[in-house]
Amino acid sequence: MELNMRAGHQGTGPGAVTPDGCAVELYSRLPVGAEPDIVAAAVPVGARILELGCGVGRMTHPLLERGFSVTAVDESQEMLDRVRGARTILSSIEELDLGEAFDVVMLASFLVHAGDVEVRRALLRTCVRHLAPDGCVLIQREGEEWHTNLPRERVDPSGFTVRIVSAESTGDGANSVYAEYEFPDATWTQTFLSRPLTKDQFEAALAEVGLKVDEYLTQDRTWVRAGQAV
Repeated sequence: MELNMRAGHQGTGPGAVTPDGCAVELYSRLPVGAEPDIVAAAVPVGARILELGCGVGRMTHPLLERGFSVTAVDESQEMLDRVRGARTILSSIEELDLGEAFDVVMLASFLVHAGDVEVRRALLRTCVRHLAPDGCVLIQREGEEWHTNLPRERVDPSGFTVRIVSAESTGDGANSVYAEYEFPDATWTQTFLSRPLTKDQFEAALAEVGLKVDEYLTQDRTWVRAGQAV
């Protein structure tokens, strides 16, 4: 079956690749880090979570272990096939309309930095559409100056290397980012479009859809809790 890649996105390496250039096998290998603890500390115990762009369930599974109810959404069936224990929905985030409200809607993986402004607006509108009146949206942002001082690399304690090789301007405010993931037995690459957002630009993007920042959850402001603006 021919894969319809999103414009400006591609990926290489062993196994299936999703429309945004993510390799399923690669993401099955990547560690989750501190993100589940950040989420758990920011939301009510046992909350119903709508996870947008769940991938292989790297965050889904730890959240389930912490007692949350998770509805996991992804546009890749190959990704969803790796998710265990959660309700799964095959859909693009932009088109999702479950007719349900959740305590928490989670938009991680830097999705808020979508290169296409209209896609970003659609992602955030989906968050609002599924948000309970007293619920919250958890958003993961890129770090400050994430697109500068390149190339850079990080060697993970588990033995693989991540390189952000380049971020070339597309001329409209977005960048084409090229990343490499090198393991002892395989290498994957991903090219994707990302739009840098300052703190003010990010907050303005939320305001466009009726959201406002409640709290920056981490010192580097990469994790944010937002709610409906009054």
